[in-house]
Amino acid sequence: MPDWHSGVVTARSPAADGLTDLVLDIQGTPLEGTHLHPGQYVRLSLPGLQASLFAIASAPEPHGTRWEFLLKDGSPLPDALIRLPLGAKVQVTAPEGTGFPLERARGHDVLLFATGSGISAIRPLIASVRRERDTFGRVKLYFGARTPTAFAYQGELHAWEGGDIQVVRTVSRPGASGWQGLTGYVQAHLGEESVQNARAFVCGQPDMVRGVLDALKERGVPREHIFFNY
Repeated sequence: MPDWHSGVVTARSPAADGLTDLVLDIQGTPLEGTHLHPGQYVRLSLPGLQASLFAIASAPEPHGTRWEFLLKDGSPLPDALIRLPLGAKVQVTAPEGTGFPLERARGHDVLLFATGSGISAIRPLIASVRRERDTFGRVKLYFGARTPTAFAYQGELHAWEGGDIQVVRTVSRPGASGWQGLTGYVQAHLGEESVQNARAFVCGQPDMVRGVLDALKERGVPREHIFFNY
């Protein structure tokens, strides 16, 4: 059984349609500085509700005392977390998983794929890449959402692009929104992108992950050059 510690809700704000950004303060707990790799996740719990896994959406910090999470509404635990008042306590475990092996991408182009709330695991990877941007070749994010208003972190996209990270957004269900951008699944927009020197990092729903994996393999990217946040 994992060891549980108390984090305190210090901020909460809408992130996109159906998504909420939640910040937990872990200062004074043994969890300080334990988030070591982008893509790691923790278990969150509240009394009477089953614990669930959530990716840490903030960048790893050597002495970090605050963790961000992107909550998708529609399930009991996320819905309860979203309703908590500031100052409320949440039970949280130490980070799990090996995260994304960013060191294996140094000297190579980087392809990032995320859909919906899966961007929460890719966001700290982007922050880590930006800290040593010159270490990598081309960096390109393929970011998909169901509707134009379902993209989290829209306020950060320009900063990412300003940091020499190309962002490709696509919407799978534009409806009557008037969306003028790309539509369809993220893997459909690889186009003639050169992937010979690329390392790929992927997070999203299982169908999306399989689709991206198949598309990259068809383009000749070896399986060992494609990474998930297990």
